[in-house]
Amino acid sequence: MVYDFTTIIDRHGKDALAVDGLGTIPGMAPDAPREGFDVIPMWVADMNFATVPTIPEAIIERAKHPLYGYFNPSDEYFDAIIRWQRDRNDVTGLTRDAIGYENGVLGGVISAVTAFAAPGDAVLLHSPTYIGFTNSLSNNGYRIVHSPLKRDAEGVWRMDFADMERRIKENNIHVAIFCSPHNPCGRVWERWEIEQAMEIYRRNDCMVISDEIWSDLTLHGYRHIPTQSVSEDARNRTAAFYAPSKTFNLAGLVGSYHIIYNKYLRDRITAKSSKSHYNAMNVLSMHALVGAYRPEGRVWLDELREVLSANVDFAYDYITSHFQGVSLAKPEGTYMLLLDCSAWCKAHGVSLSGLEKRGWDVGVAWQDGSQFNAPYSIRMNLALPASRVREALERLDRYVFNV
Repeated sequence: MVYDFTTIIDRHGKDALAVDGLGTIPGMAPDAPREGFDVIPMWVADMNFATVPTIPEAIIERAKHPLYGYFNPSDEYFDAIIRWQRDRNDVTGLTRDAIGYENGVLGGVISAVTAFAAPGDAVLLHSPTYIGFTNSLSNNGYRIVHSPLKRDAEGVWRMDFADMERRIKENNIHVAIFCSPHNPCGRVWERWEIEQAMEIYRRNDCMVISDEIWSDLTLHGYRHIPTQSVSEDARNRTAAFYAPSKTFNLAGLVGSYHIIYNKYLRDRITAKSSKSHYNAMNVLSMHALVGAYRPEGRVWLDELREVLSANVDFAYDYITSHFQGVSLAKPEGTYMLLLDCSAWCKAHGVSLSGLEKRGWDVGVAWQDGSQFNAPYSIRMNLALPASRVREALERLDRYVFNV
């Protein structure tokens, strides 16, 4: 490989919530490990790999110029996004007027919801559900209606289309949030699935907000299909949100963007997000995106996907062969596992919180999955060097599941 995905990087004291935030967010952050165990960060969804060097190079080069005044996004910024979407997602016909900065994908999603729904209105989401959606929608006074995903005979998470349509009609829903690839389940939706979902939204006049922040992180054998690409109606019904932050581990720089082809949707969402004046780009995050989307970033990403695919393969095989009573669907995208521990907890008379604590004590900083509307589940981040993934699973084997 050209890039290094094996070095274990010490993140302590470097503004890393994943390690320095342990024990600081009650109900969300894992506890620190007991003496004798170092922490293996497997909770918050960022990566433990050095990003592609062209990103810090671009930031440093711009930072050398000692003026940081007001600015407009550069032509290079828009051109980088258009090329990336064309080459990675087969997007055609994208022009700069359809692209707009967002101060985080979640912020963009909420701006879109508030532009088309009033507090108290129902919004459709699939469950399990990303906790950011749950908290932000609840904080803004919306009523969340879940359509549960179901695992088929092969253990693959699937949408229940009949249930989606029933809940939309019963709750008079006109705004739906679609997560593609799905977080936390790791599904990379097939074209026919997206087409069928979008037909339901069309029949029921639902505006669609598509969170596609994980679109670059599909695993071996899977490819992202942009929601807007499946039909002309989908193109005009959907506001899609992307970011290099998940792909290249840039969450601390904040820099996302929307793609909205329909001028009416775009005008309403832009008007809503501009009212508070919060939605302004940072000049260094602009240069970070340009650095990320250079040719070197494409090589780095392809190698990263190989590493993540290998980690997922190893972890899935290890868990299914060593941890009786724990089940999971094998992710097709993202780098997160969602472990269903209900059978294990029942067999051993241990609560989910008790199981989580056993892992935290030995340095496996995994995350409570019940926050994602997945009862008796634990969420695990595998974006670490393979040696750390192996060490985490061996600790769980020795000290937690098979004591």
